[in-house]
Parts: sequence; C-alpha cells; structure tokens
Amino acid sequence: MKRAQSIKLLAPLCLLVLSGCSVLAGGDRQSTTIYAPQVRVAADPAWPQVNWQLSIAKPSAARLVDSPRINVRPTPGELEVYRGATWSQPATDMLEDTLLRGFEDSGRISAVARIATGIRSDYKLTTDLRRFESDYRGGDLPAATIELNAKLIHSIDQRVVASRTFLIAEPASSAELPNVAHAFEGALDKVASELIGWTLVTGQQDAAQAGGLKSSGK
Repeated sequence: MKRAQSIKLLAPLCLLVLSGCSVLAGGDRQSTTIYAPQVRVAADPAWPQVNWQLSIAKPSAARLVDSPRINVRPTPGELEVYRGATWSQPATDMLEDTLLRGFEDSGRISAVARIATGIRSDYKLTTDLRRFESDYRGGDLPAATIELNAKLIHSIDQRVVASRTFLIAEPASSAELPNVAHAFEGALDKVASELIGWTLVTGQQDAAQAGGLKSSGK
C-alpha cells in the first residue's frame, strides 16, 4: 500500500484538473499527484423514456467525505489519506457532474439540470454521499467504496416518492494508487448507472400512477 498519512498531517493540496499529473506544491516542495476520474455512463436499453423534467440537488456529505483528499481505510476504525495525492475536485462535485452528464447523455429524459439553474422540474433528486474511500476491509488489496442515499422528491407537493441506499465496492487490481484511482472510475460508473436507472424507473412509475388517478377522476 502506498504510504498513507494521518488526516491531521496533510500535504498542501493543488487543485489542477489533470489526470495523474505530478506538480510541485508550494511551501515544502512536496510533489503532489492529481487524479481526475473520467466517467461516461452508458445508457441501459432497459431504461424507460420519460417526458418529465428533473432537477439535481448538490450532493451533501460530511466534511471528511466532501474533500479533494483521497481517503483510505486501512482498518475498520481508521481513516487516513494518501500522501502526495489528491482528487481534482471534491467527491460531491465528481458525483454531481457524473450524474448530470449521465442523464443528459442517456437521451431518456425531457430535461435535466442542476437545481441552482431554477428549472421548473417535476421531480428533484437529492443525494447524501456517505462514503467515498479506499477500503482494505481486512484484506491485502483495497476496494474503491462509494455509499450514498438517494431520494426522489415530487417538486410540487415535496412528497418523497422513493428512497434507496446504494453501495458499490470496486476492487483495485493492486495497492498502488494509480490502480486505486482507476477502481474509483469503475465504482463511480456503476453507482451512477444504478442511480440513474432507479430514478428513471421510479419517477416514471410515479408519473404513470398520478396520470392514472387523474384520468379516473380520483
């Protein structure tokens, strides 16, 4: 395992949007490698075509999770960070960007946008990112672990249509950090794919049910 450093002893972070590019951090002249996972979610043919609009709220997370630092859990009770490495952006931004691009590229939804744009959406998707870490799970090799809870909310009456927790653990091919970062690409792709599919199916079921109630006069 690449040597991890305690959260209290952090190297200076340099946020450049570069993939695996070493830069010289100021101050202590420590070389820092920046990783920028590139994820493009492929649309599943089973996903329904929907005619409603969706707004995506910025994901929430605890401070230790919502950070550009690359967290690693060597044992269940420890949380450290990889020394000399960082993500190009905080975990919540990576998740939000991946989801937005995945919905847009799917071609399955009328309109989707960040909630800050003020779009008049039919549904709102909120997420709470609980884990975004490399977890050894008592073994010799870590797994890129992403856990989040998602809620699909009806925009007009603020009704929670459905809620679900997603957990993906993508094993790394080795303990070397480049391979760990690659495993995060796989984990982010899988969790985003599951979440997008769940949102489309769940929202369409709710919209169909609401349409049925209206047509029956109830």
